[in-house]
Amino acid sequence: MVNSGMGTGEVEVEVSAAEVFNRSKVPPFNITDKSQASDELRLKYRYLDLRRDSMQSNLRMRHDIAFKTREFLSGEDFIEVETPMLVRRTPEGARDYIVPSRLQPGRFYALPQSPQLYKQILMVSGVDKYFQLARCLRDEDLRADRQPEHTQIDIEMSFISESDIFPLAERLMKKIFSEVAGIELETPFPIIDYDEAMLKYGTDKPDLRFGLEISECSDIFRGSGFSAFASAVEKGGAVRGISWPGGTGQSKSQIKKLEKLVRGAGAGGLATLSIDENGVESPIAKFLGEGEISALLERFGASASSPSLILLVAGEVAVVEKSLGTLRTHLGAELVEGNSGMRFLWVNRFPLFVPSGSGGWEPAHHIFSMPLEADIPRIDTDPGAVRGHLYDLVCNGTELGSGSIRIHRRELQEKLFGVIGIGQEEAERKFGFLLEAFEYGAPPHGGIAIGVDRLAMIMAGESSIRDFIAFPKTQSATSLMEGAPSEIEEAILEELHIRVTERNKRE
Repeated sequence: MVNSGMGTGEVEVEVSAAEVFNRSKVPPFNITDKSQASDELRLKYRYLDLRRDSMQSNLRMRHDIAFKTREFLSGEDFIEVETPMLVRRTPEGARDYIVPSRLQPGRFYALPQSPQLYKQILMVSGVDKYFQLARCLRDEDLRADRQPEHTQIDIEMSFISESDIFPLAERLMKKIFSEVAGIELETPFPIIDYDEAMLKYGTDKPDLRFGLEISECSDIFRGSGFSAFASAVEKGGAVRGISWPGGTGQSKSQIKKLEKLVRGAGAGGLATLSIDENGVESPIAKFLGEGEISALLERFGASASSPSLILLVAGEVAVVEKSLGTLRTHLGAELVEGNSGMRFLWVNRFPLFVPSGSGGWEPAHHIFSMPLEADIPRIDTDPGAVRGHLYDLVCNGTELGSGSIRIHRRELQEKLFGVIGIGQEEAERKFGFLLEAFEYGAPPHGGIAIGVDRLAMIMAGESSIRDFIAFPKTQSATSLMEGAPSEIEEAILEELHIRVTERNKRE
């Protein structure tokens, strides 16, 4: 009866006595990895779902990631410092979870979106190398790779630049992937600027496991007889396209699906040009001269011996980028199916500011990032052109981490506050403790935060972080197991000096 395929296959137990510690009801679903239970049922009975082998393996992976992180950073002379969970509300880009103060009526704490300000303060305090496996909470709309609370590997260092942070993070990733998942990474990771990423891939988190790079075609259509494209270029927009080698022979219905995809991303339409052994076929060919068609084929490297379907979009630059980025990701999904390779890269030099809905400016990431020295003169005249020492770590089309070199001088920080409409009085009220700390010899510093949940998801080759969190929330930020969030008794609300109007409406 020996079964060498089982861990206990050579163990035999002779029972002399048996004691029932507890009785179990019949589980509401089969506790196996092949279970067809719905997500709602799995989350309601999470304590049963976690018994499955795959879920136990996922929890073990998270533990191993945390252990290897502490091992590595401790070996690099970092020290782990815990920062507060009850903090002052400061704008960091997402909505805060608010906690009322019982002892100070009418005042509130916020739960931290990140340890951002505290780790900067630690740099001022002389803790030159800090890390923390930090819990972060953000009241955001959820999706497959986002939860209201997450854990991040939070790192900050003094007297450094990107050339110090990038190799450190790469060595950390190399260790974790090798020792936890048996995956060997090639380092250093490639580095591209944000502008190049948007031009070539239409996204700031490109998947490099496939090609399908976007090409600029505005010069070809400037003054063209194809008025729709020529007009877009004349108005300051762009014409760009993708060459899809496997796309020739697509039916009209298939092309319409692709057109619907780019329209959903804001584009006005999709133009196609097919080249194979039968020649060139395109609905827009009658509007183009031979020179324009030849230029397009040369631009994309397409010919009768190298068949391809060229997909073109015209319009405002931001719309063209978004629509072609969406199209590229859609086409690439089939190309990477079954590809378990890990393609990392760094995307850096992000814009520091983006237009706000009110006609002003808001931070692209957060307002504590150092602008490029060459762009500092533009802060007052052209904020949209100011780039920052901002960088993202990307793997297989997923942002794993973000970081920046921080501002460490009060006058520069106040200047950036002014761009987003925070005057000196408001800055002092909200960030006075940080600004004052900068006046006591704050060193140049910077860091990065890498999401543990997403990291585990990528390592396992999955697409949702929920199976790598012991007790996750639903898309409506609800915990089905214990029923959170819940209503609070009136006596407690009164003690906290809070009146809930929504409850009255429901009643």
